Amino acid sequence: MRHPPRLVLLFGGLLLAVGLLSPSPRAAAAAAPACTVEYSVTGQWDSGFQGSVKVTNNAAALSGWRLGFDFPAGQRLTQGWGAQWSQTSGASVSAANESWNGTLATGAGVTLGFLASWSGANPAPTSFTLNGVACNGGSGPSQPPGSGAAPALKVSGNQLVDASGATRRLLGVNRSGGEFLCVQGYGIFDGPVDDAAIKAIADWGANTVRIPLNEECWLGLDNVKSPYGGADYIAAVQGLVRRVEAHGMTPLVELHWSHGVYTGNSSACPDVHATCQKPMPDAQYAPAFWSGVAGTFKSDPAVVFDLFNEPYPDRATSDTAAAWRCWRDGGACPGIGYEVAGMQDLLDAVRGTGATNPVLAGGLAYANDLSQWLTYQPHDPTGNLGAAWHGYNFNSCAVESCWSSTLAPVLARVPLVAGEIGENDCGHSYIDRAMAWLDARGASYLGWTWNTWDCSAGPALITSYDGTATPYGAGLRDHLRALTSS
Repeated sequence: MRHPPRLVLLFGGLLLAVGLLSPSPRAAAAAAPACTVEYSVTGQWDSGFQGSVKVTNNAAALSGWRLGFDFPAGQRLTQGWGAQWSQTSGASVSAANESWNGTLATGAGVTLGFLASWSGANPAPTSFTLNGVACNGGSGPSQPPGSGAAPALKVSGNQLVDASGATRRLLGVNRSGGEFLCVQGYGIFDGPVDDAAIKAIADWGANTVRIPLNEECWLGLDNVKSPYGGADYIAAVQGLVRRVEAHGMTPLVELHWSHGVYTGNSSACPDVHATCQKPMPDAQYAPAFWSGVAGTFKSDPAVVFDLFNEPYPDRATSDTAAAWRCWRDGGACPGIGYEVAGMQDLLDAVRGTGATNPVLAGGLAYANDLSQWLTYQPHDPTGNLGAAWHGYNFNSCAVESCWSSTLAPVLARVPLVAGEIGENDCGHSYIDRAMAWLDARGASYLGWTWNTWDCSAGPALITSYDGTATPYGAGLRDHLRALTSS
């Protein structure tokens, strides 16, 4: 969506689940452990990893706690959340409660997260203590990349399916922020993206989170403040992806704001920088962005790519055929002053990394027009391409007759994901109709947006990041929950 500008963490695909399991009932009766610990590596890359530790108190209630363990192979803690983390010059790590989670009742658990570096090997700790008392020990098997809670996905006919062949409809929300806050110089995400915030999304019955991104922030260009661009931005995106996956949800990452001067019809800003939605991605940086994103996530088939948020080359020219050719082939496009990267260019950049992740391409008119999508469909050598569509109550194609004539032929051939649905009246009558139509045809949809903005000024789903819904958001929430329970 063309929203107004408004004033962690990682990748890997390797999931090392180390289950420190309870003993048999007979042994437990003899000597129950004071605590049970589950340690897992939820993301790993060349020199670092993200870990999760869940500790359950099996003894008397605690009003304060400290978890302790030793890294066995020289790993070094770099950041943590959910506790006050520390590591001495040696291997010993401790995590003491925060003021808000110090009470741990009998049978209650708390989940903590951290980032750390590693070199050579990354084995799991083998022993843990809670307030100095030993917990139970043991370790479980390593699992291959992509074996986390979110399923690996691929295209099969006109559906996305998991490794078992079961259909996976992408149903959930957008989490806006990563496309604008960084380039505006205020941060990376608009509001919290910690585990509790992501759990609140999952509690709505969502199974997918779309994550809008900014190419200049990912590439760390000079106009972006260093704490919000380059490696720090990439790490933050990786962390959000892993948290989404940890709650069983599919992360859908997309290019939202891009480089290039455009001052023609429907221009959102005259700035050369990626400070607004442009009619098409630019050839200067967008392919490099997708090479970087795809290279980062290519070993994680749970991640889906959406090439460009809302193309509108049709606003730059009255020649519809020329607009569709621009959309697919890029180059010198009528009415656009910079060299365009077409959808084929971006898809080639993704596949050039060896990534086989599912890829989506949205059509013209801010992704609301798919009328010629099949005619100009980019070539994907992996066969993992789907269509993206955006639908709002104020769009041209906002009624069932239009959907039946322009969307139905596309979704009969390839997966169709309504990457954004919404309405600007704080109600949900439009999305109720859209969801019903899409449900009947097995298509996917994601509400815009999981941000605490004024829903009378645009489609905002929540008033608080704990998941408190606006009236508009309540319509999506209740529908998703009904689907989950059916």
